[in-house]
Amino acid sequence: MRIGLLSDTHLPGMIQSLDELGPEPANFFSTVDLIFHGGDLTSPKVLDWLEQFAPVICATGNNDSIADPRSKEVQTLEVEGWRIGMVHSLDRQFRPVSELQELFPEPVDIMVAGHTHLEQLELRDGVVIMNCGSITFPHHKELRLGPVGLLELAPNKLHAEIIALGHTPGRPNPTTSMTLDL
Repeated sequence: MRIGLLSDTHLPGMIQSLDELGPEPANFFSTVDLIFHGGDLTSPKVLDWLEQFAPVICATGNNDSIADPRSKEVQTLEVEGWRIGMVHSLDRQFRPVSELQELFPEPVDIMVAGHTHLEQLELRDGVVIMNCGSITFPHHKELRLGPVGLLELAPNKLHAEIIALGHTPGRPNPTTSMTLDL
C-alpha cells in the first residue's frame, strides 16, 4: 500500500489549487493508493482536488474551521498490519513516545502530523514519527513548492520517505529529503 502525505496547504489564499504549483503534486499523488492530509488545509477544495487521485483522510488543523466528513481531530487506522495515528500537531514532540501515544485512542506504530512546516522522519522508541512539512510554505517561507511524504507499507515492512517535489522558479525548495526502512 502506497500512502501519500501532505500538510499545511493553507488554501485558499494566493493559490486556489495545488495545480498552480506545477505538475509535480499531481504526478506524485497519481501514484498512491491513499492520501493523508496532516491539517491546515483551510478549504475542502484541497480534499476535493486530492480525491481525483485516491481516497483522502485528513486531521483537522488549528486553521481549519470547516466541517467535512473526511476530517477529524484524530485519525487512526490499520494498514497492512501497521497502526497509524494522525493528528495535526504533535505539540509535545520532544516528550517521550509514551506521552505522545496519549494523543491516540490506542497505541500506534506510526505517528503522522503537520503544523510545523518542517520535515521530520525518525524512529523513536520503536515508533515512526513523520511530518512531511508544508507543500506550499516549506520552512515557513513564502509560497513555493515544498515536500510530500510517502509511506509504503506491507506486512512487517515499512518504507517512509520525505520527498522534495522540485523547485519553484526563483524560490528553491528548502526540503531535506529523508528515508527510513524497517
